Amino acid sequence: MRVLMLGWEFPPFITGGLGTACHGLTKALVRRGVEVTFVLPKSVEGDAASHVRLLSPDRVLSAMSSVGDVPALGIPSGGGQPHTVAPAGAAGASTTVIREGERVETRQARFVELPMQVSSSYAPAAGAIPGVEMEAGHYWAQRERTIHGAGPDRGGGATAGGAWTAPTPHDPAGAPGWMATPPPPVPTGADYGGDLMGQVHRYAHFALAAARREQFDVIHAHDWLTYPAGMWIARMSGKPLVVHVHSTEFDRSGLHVNQAVYDIERRGMHAAMLIIAVSQLTKNTIVARYGIHADKVEVVYNGVELSPTQPTNIGIESRDRIVLYFGRITMQKGPEYFIRAAKRVLEYMDDVKFVVAGNGDQAARMIEMAAELGIGHKVLFTGFLRGADIQRVFALADLYVMPSVSEPFGIAPLEAMGHDVPVIISKSSGVSEVLTHALKVDFWDVDDIANKIIAVLKYPPLQRTLREHGAFEVRKLTWDGAANRCEQIYRSATKRMGRVG
Repeated sequence: MRVLMLGWEFPPFITGGLGTACHGLTKALVRRGVEVTFVLPKSVEGDAASHVRLLSPDRVLSAMSSVGDVPALGIPSGGGQPHTVAPAGAAGASTTVIREGERVETRQARFVELPMQVSSSYAPAAGAIPGVEMEAGHYWAQRERTIHGAGPDRGGGATAGGAWTAPTPHDPAGAPGWMATPPPPVPTGADYGGDLMGQVHRYAHFALAAARREQFDVIHAHDWLTYPAGMWIARMSGKPLVVHVHSTEFDRSGLHVNQAVYDIERRGMHAAMLIIAVSQLTKNTIVARYGIHADKVEVVYNGVELSPTQPTNIGIESRDRIVLYFGRITMQKGPEYFIRAAKRVLEYMDDVKFVVAGNGDQAARMIEMAAELGIGHKVLFTGFLRGADIQRVFALADLYVMPSVSEPFGIAPLEAMGHDVPVIISKSSGVSEVLTHALKVDFWDVDDIANKIIAVLKYPPLQRTLREHGAFEVRKLTWDGAANRCEQIYRSATKRMGRVG
Protein backbone atom coordinates (compact mmCIF):
# COMPACT_ATOMS: atom_id res chain seq x y z
CA MET A 1 0.00 0.00 0.00
CA ARG A 2 1.36 3.41 -1.06
CA VAL A 3 -0.01 6.47 0.73
CA LEU A 4 0.34 10.12 -0.26
CA MET A 5 -0.07 11.86 3.10
CA LEU A 6 -0.82 15.57 3.35
CA GLY A 7 -0.09 17.33 6.63
CA TRP A 8 0.49 20.83 7.96
CA GLU A 9 2.99 20.09 10.72
CA PHE A 10 5.48 17.51 11.91
CA PRO A 11 8.02 17.51 14.77
CA PRO A 12 9.87 19.67 15.52
CA PHE A 13 7.60 22.06 13.55
CA ILE A 14 4.50 21.67 15.73
CA THR A 15 2.02 23.90 17.51
CA GLY A 16 -0.31 21.24 18.88
CA GLY A 17 -1.31 17.60 18.82
CA LEU A 18 -1.57 17.36 15.03
CA GLY A 19 2.19 17.12 14.49
CA THR A 20 2.56 14.58 17.28
CA ALA A 21 -0.21 12.46 15.77
CA CYS A 22 1.30 12.58 12.28
CA HIS A 23 4.69 11.55 13.66
CA GLY A 24 3.36 8.59 15.63
CA LEU A 25 1.08 7.38 12.85
CA THR A 26 3.69 7.54 10.08
CA LYS A 27 6.21 5.59 12.16
CA ALA A 28 3.64 2.89 12.86
CA LEU A 29 2.54 2.69 9.22
CA VAL A 30 6.15 2.25 8.13
CA ARG A 31 6.54 -0.60 10.61
CA ARG A 32 3.60 -2.28 8.88
CA GLY A 33 5.29 -2.01 5.48
CA VAL A 34 3.17 0.87 4.17
CA GLU A 35 5.00 3.26 1.82
CA VAL A 36 4.35 6.84 2.97
CA THR A 37 5.17 10.03 1.10
CA PHE A 38 4.46 12.99 3.38
CA VAL A 39 3.90 16.40 1.75
CA LEU A 40 4.71 19.11 4.28
CA PRO A 41 4.79 22.91 3.84
CA LYS A 42 8.03 23.31 5.80
CA SER A 43 11.34 21.49 6.12
CA VAL A 44 11.92 19.40 9.23
CA GLU A 45 15.21 18.46 10.80
CA GLY A 46 16.50 16.22 13.55
CA ASP A 47 15.73 12.85 15.02
CA ALA A 48 11.96 13.24 14.78
CA ALA A 49 12.18 12.60 11.04
CA SER A 50 14.81 9.85 11.18
CA HIS A 51 12.28 7.29 9.93
CA VAL A 52 11.69 9.20 6.69
CA ARG A 53 13.68 10.39 3.70
CA LEU A 54 13.90 14.15 3.44
CA LEU A 55 13.96 15.96 0.10
CA SER A 56 14.94 19.63 0.09
CA PRO A 57 13.18 21.90 -2.44
CA ASP A 58 16.12 24.25 -2.88
CA ARG A 59 18.37 21.41 -4.08
CA VAL A 60 16.01 19.93 -6.62
CA LEU A 61 14.74 22.87 -8.64
CA SER A 62 17.46 22.63 -11.25
CA ALA A 63 16.81 18.92 -11.67
CA MET A 64 13.13 19.64 -12.27
CA SER A 65 13.87 22.23 -14.91
CA SER A 66 16.10 19.78 -16.76
CA VAL A 67 13.30 17.27 -17.16
CA GLY A 68 10.72 19.85 -18.14
CA ASP A 69 8.52 19.74 -15.04
CA VAL A 70 8.35 23.46 -14.48
CA PRO A 71 7.07 24.45 -17.94
CA ALA A 72 4.58 21.59 -17.95
CA LEU A 73 3.08 22.66 -14.64
CA GLY A 74 3.18 26.36 -15.34
CA ILE A 75 5.30 27.10 -12.27
CA PRO A 76 7.70 30.05 -12.32
CA SER A 77 11.28 28.91 -12.64
CA GLY A 78 12.15 30.34 -9.23
CA GLY A 79 9.25 28.72 -7.42
CA GLY A 80 11.29 26.20 -5.50
CA GLN A 81 9.11 23.23 -6.52
CA PRO A 82 10.29 19.95 -4.93
CA HIS A 83 11.23 16.99 -7.09
CA THR A 84 10.53 13.51 -5.77
CA VAL A 85 10.68 10.06 -7.24
CA ALA A 86 8.42 7.07 -7.49
CA PRO A 87 8.97 4.27 -4.94
CA ALA A 88 11.94 2.03 -5.54
CA GLY A 89 11.36 -0.33 -8.40
CA ALA A 90 8.52 1.62 -9.99
CA ALA A 91 8.52 1.92 -13.72
CA GLY A 92 9.79 5.21 -15.03
CA ALA A 93 11.31 6.28 -11.74
CA SER A 94 13.63 9.26 -12.13
CA THR A 95 16.79 10.18 -10.27
CA THR A 96 16.42 11.25 -6.65
CA VAL A 97 18.13 14.46 -5.62
CA ILE A 98 18.95 14.16 -1.92
CA ARG A 99 19.90 16.77 0.65
CA GLU A 100 23.54 16.73 1.74
CA GLY A 101 23.94 14.66 4.90
CA GLU A 102 20.52 13.03 4.48
CA ARG A 103 19.85 9.92 6.58
CA VAL A 104 17.96 7.19 4.72
CA GLU A 105 16.73 4.70 7.30
CA THR A 106 13.75 3.32 5.41
CA ARG A 107 12.52 3.12 1.86
CA GLN A 108 8.90 3.16 2.96
CA ALA A 109 8.48 6.76 4.10
CA ARG A 110 9.83 10.07 2.88
CA PHE A 111 9.02 13.75 2.91
CA VAL A 112 8.28 16.28 0.20
CA GLU A 113 9.05 19.71 1.69
CA LEU A 114 7.25 22.63 0.12
CA PRO A 115 8.94 26.07 -0.03
CA MET A 116 6.45 28.32 1.69
CA GLN A 117 5.89 30.19 4.93
CA VAL A 118 3.11 28.82 7.09
CA SER A 119 1.06 29.89 10.06
CA SER A 120 -0.13 27.75 12.93
CA SER A 121 -2.85 25.27 12.05
CA TYR A 122 -4.58 26.49 15.19
CA ALA A 123 -4.67 30.18 14.25
CA PRO A 124 -7.82 31.82 15.62
CA ALA A 125 -10.49 32.31 12.99
CA ALA A 126 -11.40 35.89 13.74
CA GLY A 127 -8.93 38.37 12.35
CA ALA A 128 -6.42 35.75 11.21
CA ILE A 129 -7.85 34.76 7.86
CA PRO A 130 -8.44 37.32 5.13
CA GLY A 131 -11.73 36.96 3.32
CA VAL A 132 -13.54 35.69 6.41
CA GLU A 133 -16.68 37.61 5.45
CA MET A 134 -16.91 36.01 2.03
CA GLU A 135 -17.77 32.50 0.92
CA ALA A 136 -14.69 30.40 0.23
CA GLY A 137 -15.36 30.10 -3.49
CA HIS A 138 -15.45 33.86 -3.90
CA TYR A 139 -12.18 34.18 -2.00
CA TRP A 140 -10.35 31.79 -4.31
CA ALA A 141 -11.86 33.40 -7.40
CA GLN A 142 -10.66 36.79 -6.17
CA ARG A 143 -7.13 35.46 -5.64
CA GLU A 144 -7.09 34.03 -9.16
CA ARG A 145 -8.09 37.37 -10.65
CA THR A 146 -5.49 39.19 -8.56
CA ILE A 147 -2.63 36.88 -9.47
CA HIS A 148 -3.48 36.29 -13.12
CA GLY A 149 -5.25 39.41 -14.22
CA ALA A 150 -7.45 37.89 -16.92
CA GLY A 151 -7.79 34.66 -14.96
CA PRO A 152 -5.89 31.43 -14.54
CA ASP A 153 -4.22 29.69 -17.45
CA ARG A 154 -6.59 26.92 -18.50
CA GLY A 155 -4.63 25.82 -21.48
CA GLY A 156 -3.23 22.32 -21.21
CA GLY A 157 -0.91 21.58 -18.33
CA ALA A 158 -1.10 17.85 -18.97
CA THR A 159 1.86 15.75 -18.01
CA ALA A 160 3.01 12.26 -18.80
CA GLY A 161 0.45 9.72 -17.65
CA GLY A 162 -3.17 9.85 -18.74
CA ALA A 163 -4.42 9.36 -15.18
CA TRP A 164 -3.85 13.05 -14.52
CA THR A 165 -5.95 14.33 -17.43
CA ALA A 166 -9.38 13.27 -16.15
CA PRO A 167 -11.20 13.88 -12.89
CA THR A 168 -11.81 11.12 -10.42
CA PRO A 169 -15.08 9.22 -10.98
CA HIS A 170 -16.04 9.93 -7.35
CA ASP A 171 -16.85 13.61 -7.01
CA PRO A 172 -19.93 14.06 -4.81
CA ALA A 173 -18.94 17.64 -4.07
CA GLY A 174 -19.22 18.59 -7.72
CA ALA A 175 -16.87 21.34 -8.90
CA PRO A 176 -17.30 24.30 -6.55
CA GLY A 177 -15.86 27.59 -7.71
CA TRP A 178 -12.43 27.35 -6.15
CA MET A 179 -11.98 23.73 -7.34
CA ALA A 180 -12.93 24.34 -10.95
CA THR A 181 -9.29 24.66 -11.97
CA PRO A 182 -6.00 23.71 -10.33
CA PRO A 183 -4.70 26.30 -7.84
CA PRO A 184 -2.79 28.99 -9.76
CA PRO A 185 0.94 29.44 -9.26
CA VAL A 186 2.09 31.99 -6.72
CA PRO A 187 4.85 34.50 -7.60
CA THR A 188 8.29 33.66 -6.29
CA GLY A 189 9.08 35.11 -2.90
CA ALA A 190 5.45 35.72 -1.90
CA ASP A 191 5.17 36.24 1.85
CA TYR A 192 1.71 35.50 3.16
CA GLY A 193 2.55 36.07 6.82
CA GLY A 194 -0.79 35.66 8.59
CA ASP A 195 -2.71 35.00 5.36
CA LEU A 196 -3.67 31.44 6.29
CA MET A 197 -6.10 31.01 3.39
CA GLY A 198 -3.37 32.11 1.01
CA GLN A 199 -1.00 29.57 2.53
CA VAL A 200 -3.59 26.82 2.14
CA HIS A 201 -4.00 27.84 -1.50
CA ARG A 202 -0.26 27.81 -2.12
CA TYR A 203 0.15 24.46 -0.38
CA ALA A 204 -2.57 22.97 -2.60
CA HIS A 205 -0.77 24.19 -5.71
CA PHE A 206 2.61 22.77 -4.73
CA ALA A 207 1.13 19.53 -3.38
CA LEU A 208 -0.63 18.93 -6.68
CA ALA A 209 2.59 19.53 -8.60
CA ALA A 210 4.50 17.19 -6.28
CA ALA A 211 1.82 14.50 -6.54
CA ARG A 212 2.09 14.44 -10.34
CA ARG A 213 5.50 12.78 -9.96
CA GLU A 214 4.38 10.23 -7.36
CA GLN A 215 2.86 6.79 -7.48
CA PHE A 216 0.32 6.14 -4.74
CA ASP A 217 -2.84 4.17 -4.03
CA VAL A 218 -4.64 6.49 -1.63
CA ILE A 219 -4.51 10.11 -0.43
CA HIS A 220 -4.62 10.77 3.32
CA ALA A 221 -5.29 14.44 4.23
CA HIS A 222 -4.95 15.66 7.83
CA ASP A 223 -7.38 18.42 8.85
CA TRP A 224 -8.93 21.21 6.81
CA LEU A 225 -5.74 22.99 5.76
CA THR A 226 -4.87 20.08 3.46
CA TYR A 227 -8.37 19.30 2.18
CA PRO A 228 -8.15 21.59 -0.90
CA ALA A 229 -4.90 19.84 -1.91
CA GLY A 230 -6.41 16.43 -1.25
CA MET A 231 -9.57 17.16 -3.23
CA TRP A 232 -7.72 18.39 -6.29
CA ILE A 233 -5.18 15.55 -6.25
CA ALA A 234 -8.06 13.07 -5.98
CA ARG A 235 -9.89 14.69 -8.90
CA MET A 236 -6.81 14.69 -11.09
CA SER A 237 -5.39 11.28 -10.16
CA GLY A 238 -8.53 9.20 -9.78
CA LYS A 239 -7.28 7.91 -6.42
CA PRO A 240 -9.48 7.72 -3.30
CA LEU A 241 -9.29 10.51 -0.74
CA VAL A 242 -9.39 9.77 2.99
CA VAL A 243 -9.66 12.82 5.24
CA HIS A 244 -8.54 12.62 8.87
CA VAL A 245 -10.49 14.94 11.17
CA HIS A 246 -8.39 15.84 14.21
CA SER A 247 -10.66 18.77 15.07
CA THR A 248 -13.53 20.70 13.53
CA GLU A 249 -14.29 24.39 13.32
CA PHE A 250 -16.91 23.83 16.03
CA ASP A 251 -14.20 22.55 18.37
CA ARG A 252 -11.99 25.55 17.68
CA SER A 253 -14.62 28.30 17.59
CA GLY A 254 -17.76 27.00 19.25
CA LEU A 255 -20.92 28.09 17.47
CA HIS A 256 -19.22 31.22 16.05
CA VAL A 257 -17.58 29.38 13.18
CA ASN A 258 -15.49 30.87 10.40
CA GLN A 259 -17.74 30.23 7.42
CA ALA A 260 -14.86 29.95 4.94
CA VAL A 261 -13.14 27.28 7.05
CA TYR A 262 -16.42 25.42 7.59
CA ASP A 263 -17.07 25.40 3.84
CA ILE A 264 -13.66 23.82 3.17
CA GLU A 265 -14.21 21.24 5.91
CA ARG A 266 -17.64 20.29 4.59
CA ARG A 267 -16.51 20.01 0.98
CA GLY A 268 -13.51 17.96 1.98
CA MET A 269 -15.63 15.55 3.98
CA HIS A 270 -18.18 15.17 1.19
CA ALA A 271 -15.46 14.70 -1.43
CA ALA A 272 -13.70 12.01 0.61
CA MET A 273 -14.30 8.33 0.05
CA LEU A 274 -14.01 7.72 3.80
CA ILE A 275 -13.48 9.90 6.86
CA ILE A 276 -11.33 9.12 9.90
CA ALA A 277 -12.50 10.71 13.16
CA VAL A 278 -10.26 10.69 16.23
CA SER A 279 -13.17 9.90 18.57
CA GLN A 280 -16.86 9.08 18.70
CA LEU A 281 -17.35 12.64 19.94
CA THR A 282 -15.81 13.96 16.73
CA LYS A 283 -17.79 11.50 14.60
CA ASN A 284 -21.02 12.75 16.17
CA THR A 285 -20.06 16.33 15.28
CA ILE A 286 -19.25 15.34 11.69
CA VAL A 287 -22.59 13.59 11.25
CA ALA A 288 -24.67 16.28 12.96
CA ARG A 289 -22.94 19.43 11.69
CA TYR A 290 -21.62 18.50 8.24
CA GLY A 291 -24.37 16.31 6.81
CA ILE A 292 -22.25 13.17 6.54
CA HIS A 293 -23.75 9.67 6.75
CA ALA A 294 -22.47 7.79 9.79
CA ASP A 295 -21.41 4.79 7.67
CA LYS A 296 -18.82 6.97 5.95
CA VAL A 297 -17.02 7.86 9.20
CA GLU A 298 -14.60 5.49 10.94
CA VAL A 299 -13.30 6.15 14.46
CA VAL A 300 -9.55 5.64 14.92
CA TYR A 301 -8.26 6.64 18.33
CA ASN A 302 -4.83 8.23 18.64
CA GLY A 303 -2.00 6.41 20.34
CA VAL A 304 1.00 7.43 22.38
CA GLU A 305 4.75 6.86 22.21
CA LEU A 306 6.09 6.13 25.67
CA SER A 307 9.54 7.56 26.44
CA PRO A 308 9.82 8.37 30.17
CA THR A 309 12.85 10.29 31.41
CA GLN A 310 14.42 10.97 34.78
CA PRO A 311 13.16 14.00 36.74
CA THR A 312 15.09 17.22 36.22
CA ASN A 313 15.16 20.13 38.65
CA ILE A 314 13.89 23.42 37.19
CA GLY A 315 14.00 25.48 40.38
CA ILE A 316 10.81 24.28 42.07
CA GLU A 317 11.23 23.37 45.74
CA SER A 318 11.01 19.66 46.50
CA ARG A 319 8.20 20.15 49.01
CA ASP A 320 5.94 21.67 46.37
CA ARG A 321 3.38 19.44 44.73
CA ILE A 322 3.10 20.21 41.00
CA VAL A 323 -0.22 20.37 39.15
CA LEU A 324 0.32 20.60 35.39
CA TYR A 325 -1.66 22.16 32.54
CA PHE A 326 -0.03 21.24 29.23
CA GLY A 327 -1.41 22.46 25.92
CA ARG A 328 -2.36 25.49 23.90
CA ILE A 329 -3.66 28.39 25.97
CA THR A 330 -6.87 28.98 24.04
CA MET A 331 -10.53 29.11 25.00
CA GLN A 332 -11.02 25.61 23.52
CA LYS A 333 -8.61 24.15 26.08
CA GLY A 334 -10.25 25.72 29.14
CA PRO A 335 -7.23 27.39 30.82
CA GLU A 336 -9.54 29.77 32.69
CA TYR A 337 -11.08 26.85 34.57
CA PHE A 338 -7.62 25.58 35.49
CA ILE A 339 -6.65 28.97 36.98
CA ARG A 340 -9.93 29.30 38.87
CA ALA A 341 -9.60 25.75 40.22
CA ALA A 342 -6.05 26.60 41.32
CA LYS A 343 -7.43 29.50 43.36
CA ARG A 344 -9.84 27.14 45.14
CA VAL A 345 -7.14 24.56 45.84
CA LEU A 346 -4.77 27.14 47.31
CA GLU A 347 -7.44 28.14 49.81
CA TYR A 348 -6.95 24.69 51.40
CA MET A 349 -3.38 23.75 50.50
CA ASP A 350 -0.30 25.97 50.38
CA ASP A 351 2.40 23.52 49.26
CA VAL A 352 1.15 23.36 45.66
CA LYS A 353 2.34 25.08 42.51
CA PHE A 354 0.53 25.14 39.20
CA VAL A 355 2.52 24.94 35.98
CA VAL A 356 0.98 26.15 32.71
CA ALA A 357 3.06 24.78 29.83
CA GLY A 358 2.20 26.11 26.39
CA ASN A 359 1.24 29.30 24.61
CA GLY A 360 -1.73 30.71 22.76
CA ASP A 361 -3.93 33.74 22.29
CA GLN A 362 -5.21 33.59 25.89
CA ALA A 363 -1.77 33.42 27.56
CA ALA A 364 -1.61 37.10 28.53
CA ARG A 365 -5.16 36.99 29.84
CA MET A 366 -4.40 33.94 32.00
CA ILE A 367 -1.31 35.62 33.48
CA GLU A 368 -3.46 38.64 34.32
CA MET A 369 -6.17 36.42 35.82
CA ALA A 370 -3.67 34.65 38.09
CA ALA A 371 -2.44 38.03 39.31
CA GLU A 372 -5.97 39.36 39.82
CA LEU A 373 -6.84 36.28 41.91
CA GLY A 374 -3.74 36.81 44.04
CA ILE A 375 -2.07 33.54 43.03
CA GLY A 376 0.48 34.84 40.52
CA HIS A 377 3.34 33.63 42.72
CA LYS A 378 1.87 30.11 42.67
CA VAL A 379 1.36 29.79 38.91
CA LEU A 380 4.35 29.30 36.60
CA PHE A 381 3.92 29.96 32.88
CA THR A 382 6.67 28.18 30.94
CA GLY A 383 5.80 29.17 27.38
CA PHE A 384 5.92 26.70 24.50
CA LEU A 385 7.96 23.56 25.20
CA ARG A 386 9.68 21.17 22.80
CA GLY A 387 11.45 17.82 22.94
CA ALA A 388 13.26 17.04 26.18
CA ASP A 389 11.59 19.94 27.99
CA ILE A 390 8.23 18.22 27.55
CA GLN A 391 9.60 15.04 29.11
CA ARG A 392 11.06 17.03 32.02
CA VAL A 393 7.83 18.81 32.86
CA PHE A 394 5.90 15.52 32.90
CA ALA A 395 8.59 13.97 35.08
CA LEU A 396 8.12 16.78 37.63
CA ALA A 397 4.32 16.66 37.75
CA ASP A 398 2.29 15.09 40.54
CA LEU A 399 -0.97 15.56 38.64
CA TYR A 400 -2.06 16.55 35.14
CA VAL A 401 -5.34 18.40 34.51
CA MET A 402 -7.03 18.79 31.10
CA PRO A 403 -10.12 21.04 31.53
CA SER A 404 -10.91 21.32 27.80
CA VAL A 405 -14.18 22.87 26.68
CA SER A 406 -14.04 20.79 23.49
CA GLU A 407 -11.28 18.24 22.88
CA PRO A 408 -11.70 15.97 19.84
CA PHE A 409 -9.22 13.53 21.38
CA GLY A 410 -6.38 14.73 23.64
CA ILE A 411 -2.97 13.04 23.42
CA ALA A 412 -1.44 14.88 26.39
CA PRO A 413 -3.26 12.80 29.06
CA LEU A 414 -1.82 9.65 27.49
CA GLU A 415 1.66 11.17 27.60
CA ALA A 416 1.14 12.06 31.26
CA MET A 417 -0.04 8.56 32.14
CA GLY A 418 2.97 7.17 30.30
CA HIS A 419 5.09 9.12 32.78
CA ASP A 420 3.14 7.66 35.73
CA VAL A 421 1.30 10.93 36.31
CA PRO A 422 -2.37 10.72 37.44
CA VAL A 423 -4.77 12.66 35.22
CA ILE A 424 -7.99 14.61 35.55
CA ILE A 425 -9.72 15.04 32.19
CA SER A 426 -12.74 16.84 30.80
CA LYS A 427 -15.79 14.76 29.97
CA SER A 428 -15.96 16.85 26.78
CA SER A 429 -13.01 14.99 25.26
CA GLY A 430 -12.50 12.04 22.97
CA VAL A 431 -9.83 10.53 25.20
CA SER A 432 -12.42 10.13 27.97
CA GLU A 433 -14.01 7.46 25.76
CA VAL A 434 -10.98 5.18 26.07
CA LEU A 435 -9.64 5.90 29.57
CA THR A 436 -11.00 4.20 32.68
CA HIS A 437 -8.34 5.04 35.26
CA ALA A 438 -8.68 8.80 35.03
CA LEU A 439 -10.81 11.19 37.05
CA LYS A 440 -13.39 12.90 34.82
CA VAL A 441 -14.97 16.32 35.31
CA ASP A 442 -17.29 18.79 33.62
CA PHE A 443 -14.97 21.55 32.41
CA TRP A 444 -17.18 24.28 33.89
CA ASP A 445 -17.40 22.73 37.38
CA VAL A 446 -14.46 24.50 39.04
CA ASP A 447 -15.41 23.20 42.49
CA ASP A 448 -15.35 19.58 41.32
CA ILE A 449 -12.00 20.09 39.57
CA ALA A 450 -10.55 21.60 42.76
CA ASN A 451 -11.97 18.82 44.94
CA LYS A 452 -10.45 16.14 42.72
CA ILE A 453 -7.07 17.90 42.67
CA ILE A 454 -7.06 18.03 46.47
CA ALA A 455 -8.13 14.39 46.72
CA VAL A 456 -5.29 13.18 44.51
CA LEU A 457 -2.67 15.29 46.29
CA LYS A 458 -3.84 14.49 49.84
CA TYR A 459 -4.55 10.77 49.55
CA PRO A 460 -1.53 8.72 48.46
CA PRO A 461 -3.57 5.49 47.93
CA LEU A 462 -5.74 7.25 45.34
CA GLN A 463 -2.69 8.72 43.62
CA ARG A 464 -0.94 5.34 43.63
CA THR A 465 -3.99 3.56 42.16
CA LEU A 466 -4.31 6.10 39.35
CA ARG A 467 -0.58 5.90 38.61
CA GLU A 468 -0.31 2.11 38.51
CA HIS A 469 -3.53 1.31 36.68
CA GLY A 470 -3.21 4.29 34.36
CA ALA A 471 0.32 3.34 33.31
CA PHE A 472 -0.89 -0.17 32.52
CA GLU A 473 -3.97 1.06 30.65
CA VAL A 474 -2.12 3.52 28.44
CA ARG A 475 0.23 0.82 27.14
CA LYS A 476 -2.70 -0.62 25.20
CA LEU A 477 -3.31 2.63 23.31
CA THR A 478 -0.62 2.39 20.65
CA TRP A 479 0.03 3.96 17.28
CA ASP A 480 0.45 0.45 15.91
CA GLY A 481 -3.22 -0.17 16.63
CA ALA A 482 -4.16 3.10 14.94
CA ALA A 483 -1.99 2.26 11.92
CA ASN A 484 -3.65 -1.14 11.59
CA ARG A 485 -7.08 0.52 11.47
CA CYS A 486 -5.87 3.14 8.97
CA GLU A 487 -4.50 0.46 6.67
CA GLN A 488 -7.87 -1.31 6.75
CA ILE A 489 -9.57 1.99 5.87
CA TYR A 490 -7.15 2.55 2.97
CA ARG A 491 -8.03 -0.83 1.52
CA SER A 492 -11.73 -0.23 2.01
CA ALA A 493 -11.48 3.16 0.27
CA THR A 494 -9.61 1.59 -2.64
CA LYS A 495 -12.30 -1.08 -3.02
CA ARG A 496 -15.06 1.52 -2.87
CA MET A 497 -13.32 3.56 -5.54
CA GLY A 498 -13.25 0.49 -7.76
CA ARG A 499 -16.98 -0.01 -7.33
CA VAL A 500 -17.76 3.66 -7.98
CA GLY A 501 -15.51 3.74 -11.03
